[in-house]
Amino acid sequence: MNNKYLLIRQANLSDIPTIVELLQLKAEFDGCPESIEATPFKLENTLFCENPLAFVLLAEIDGNPMGFASYHRIYSTFLAQPGIWLDDLYIKAEYRGYGVGEALMNHLCQIAQEIGAFRIDWTVAVDNTRAIKFYERMGAKIRQEVRLCRLDREAIACHALLPDQAIQFT
Repeated sequence: MNNKYLLIRQANLSDIPTIVELLQLKAEFDGCPESIEATPFKLENTLFCENPLAFVLLAEIDGNPMGFASYHRIYSTFLAQPGIWLDDLYIKAEYRGYGVGEALMNHLCQIAQEIGAFRIDWTVAVDNTRAIKFYERMGAKIRQEVRLCRLDREAIACHALLPDQAIQFT
């Protein structure tokens, strides 16, 4: 990587095949390759539509993708301020340790400042000690007192109130 310049940029529609490839590599790294449901069609309709649900930053040298960060906006009612949720950060194995992750995080921090975000939140696997050390070096506070909670598709369907349902109090 000597004498080459790292480019961090927003992904565009023509990057969908690269995004799919990087997502598959991330899922393999996380040990859950079967969990990928993203398709080029779904990505086009959620990332590159009139009101995108999320955004992707790509890291590349000479057009060669090295990694990505996906993120979306969040809102804190406690702060009454916007924030950013970092959904995925992935660097191809051969490019780890060269500052690519830091460059992606720095770019995300620039975006956060531009939108007036007061924080960036994300999760990290408890056994990913390399990532935890990286995040701590960047100044992240790893919160041990909270746990990620998730209702999956089935749980949502099970608990969703139908529009014509009403709750009566007696």
